[in-house]
Amino acid sequence: MRQHNLFGAALRERRESTHPAAVALIAKGRRRTRGLRREELADLAGVSADYIRRLEQGWSHPSASVVNSLARALRVDRAEYEHFCALAGHAPADGPVPRDIGPGARRLLERLEGTPVCVCDATWTVVAWNSAWEALQCGEQTSHSWDRNIAWRAFNPDSGRVRRSADQAARFEAMLAAELRTASLRYPADDTLAALIDELRSTSPSFSTLWSRAGAVTHQDDRSVLSHPEAGDIALDCDLLTVRDSDLRAMIFTAQPGSDDADRLRELVGGSGRGPTSKV
Repeated sequence: MRQHNLFGAALRERRESTHPAAVALIAKGRRRTRGLRREELADLAGVSADYIRRLEQGWSHPSASVVNSLARALRVDRAEYEHFCALAGHAPADGPVPRDIGPGARRLLERLEGTPVCVCDATWTVVAWNSAWEALQCGEQTSHSWDRNIAWRAFNPDSGRVRRSADQAARFEAMLAAELRTASLRYPADDTLAALIDELRSTSPSFSTLWSRAGAVTHQDDRSVLSHPEAGDIALDCDLLTVRDSDLRAMIFTAQPGSDDADRLRELVGGSGRGPTSKV
């Protein structure tokens, strides 16, 4: 049996033995299959159901980032994650968190020049952005070491200008806590990540509670209101994209087409024309 067939068999076994409730899904109606459906795992991992089928049948070979996404979606422990990596022919991601945005992420920033976009690493620290995102001025610059960290900003709301409804804030914070817990399993040797988690656990009761639950939460539609010092309040939608073959995620901010918010956003970012900026 080929090596990726072994991976496919292990993936299918793990999928079929994972109850929906174990990954925060609500099982609706009568289910014809044990465990998760391919469509459910695909949605959690950010891939297509057909790709899951091809992996399980040995017709596709997963990249290291896909193995990470599947392991995260299935909530596997460190030992099983390493087993998945071995079957797929990849080394476990146990070094430092990758912070090089690479050509793919840079092209994304360039092609969406007029749309606010930032790129975050696995710690949710902004490592690159375009001039449109910089024009948003999502928060006052501080001297804090986590000034550009999305999680630190979310769990310390006084540090930013972004407001969310109670429901949206709860979902966003739960997703961030779950993402950081997964990152801590993938990068146990990253001192920066460990320090961030220690900081959040010691300063934010909300994060500490979410951290103890160890649940996996997928990113859902995120709506927020930005209080810009010049443009005033702007309602924004945020879409999250995973940058293929890396452990980066791009946050893309838009406003409802034809709305006053879209007009204010267009005026705000219209004068921005510099290329992408990287922190690293």
